[in-house]
Amino acid sequence: MSNKQPNIVLILADNLGWGELGCYGGGELCGAPTPRIDHLASEGMRFLNFNVESDCVPTRSALMTGRHPIRTGAMQSVPAGLPQGLTRYERMLPELLSEAGYVCAHFGKWHLGDQPERLPHARGFHEWYGIPRTMNEAMFTSSIYFDSTQVDIPYIWEGKAGEESTKVKELNEGTRRTLDRECTEKSINFIKENHEAKQPFFCYLPLTQLHFPSLAHPDHKGKTGHGEMADSLAEMDHNVGLIVDAIDELGIAEDTLLIFGSDNGPEFRDPWKGTAGYWRGSYHTSMEGSLRVPFMMRWPGKISPKIVTDEIIHIVDLYTSLLNLVDIDVPDDRPIDGVNQLDFFFGKQNQSNREGFVYYIKKEMRAIKWKDWKIHFVWEAEVYDGPKKLEAPYLFNLVSDPKEQTNVMTTENWARTPMLKMAHAFRQSLKAHPPIPPGTPDPYEPPTGEK
Repeated sequence: MSNKQPNIVLILADNLGWGELGCYGGGELCGAPTPRIDHLASEGMRFLNFNVESDCVPTRSALMTGRHPIRTGAMQSVPAGLPQGLTRYERMLPELLSEAGYVCAHFGKWHLGDQPERLPHARGFHEWYGIPRTMNEAMFTSSIYFDSTQVDIPYIWEGKAGEESTKVKELNEGTRRTLDRECTEKSINFIKENHEAKQPFFCYLPLTQLHFPSLAHPDHKGKTGHGEMADSLAEMDHNVGLIVDAIDELGIAEDTLLIFGSDNGPEFRDPWKGTAGYWRGSYHTSMEGSLRVPFMMRWPGKISPKIVTDEIIHIVDLYTSLLNLVDIDVPDDRPIDGVNQLDFFFGKQNQSNREGFVYYIKKEMRAIKWKDWKIHFVWEAEVYDGPKKLEAPYLFNLVSDPKEQTNVMTTENWARTPMLKMAHAFRQSLKAHPPIPPGTPDPYEPPTGEK
């Protein structure tokens, strides 16, 4: 490996459940083998206990800021035109990387603010192409009731730093089929250009599959014989393979940290319903099927191949770990929830630097995970059940009871103590550093008395 700063390629799937890839027990059982992603997993570290937030927006916020979304105000998806996303107070990952000399690009789904000053080109990315919000908007214009005088027609956009972003073409069910391939090809061109220019780069490829409507590229439509969901999974596998091939053919694998993961658990709506495999639940809940997602990292010479771990990692840890990787100071003027996991990733230690985490949905602390234990303060096993605040919390052992079906609070009451301490400490942190309210406009400054 050379002494230059490493390249970083981060591929984030959308609504890909823990049990949908072959290397997690899915693949052929889900109607679509995933040989390229499975092979990628074998070349590095595959995580069985990688955790995210409840859905698209909060996970992306956590990734980009290293902070739980209760702090940043980016806690849920809201319709176009309403205040949303991250304030410019947040020190986002691409902003810090750009300041350190990285060339940064975003190709895919953003979902962290659709106002001009909150789009990717204004948040550290030198260029971007994709959708500012989410993929269900591709269905808008197919409705016979759609009224463009009340709701704007959604578009695919592009932009560059220092310039205004512009509309490229309408986002509809036709362009939905081709967007991920376009973004993959643009990512490959970006990787090649910056390799030739000898520039360290951060390529962020937030794919839109398997988010509904799961409509595969024409090359993959009907390919599996098991419907659009399986076709879309096969397309995702193919696109990831194209990225891997580009890196390998350029001879930069040893200079490139390649990351693949998902933003949240599987879809719960028919006909796009996915699976969390071994775990129970879907996204928008506090079940393990919502928290745990497929995740893997490859970096030949740095990360050993064929490593499988059940150590707890949270997506906020990527922010802190990546900044430490390239010797960028982690912001110290605000609470950062991510911890540096580099020694664990690189095999210098056997344990994660994290024992657990708090889990919020919107403004409500729903659960806490600590080691093999999980406590629920609010119960919502399925999205359509609705949340039920518990008079007495439920406690589960995730090793003996992965489906979270047997409440052991009476017999294992001791295990609640460390988690209640975690809850108290986090709430005290929120008092000391008040959360940014959702919809807060720019400019934002913390309350007087806080840094």
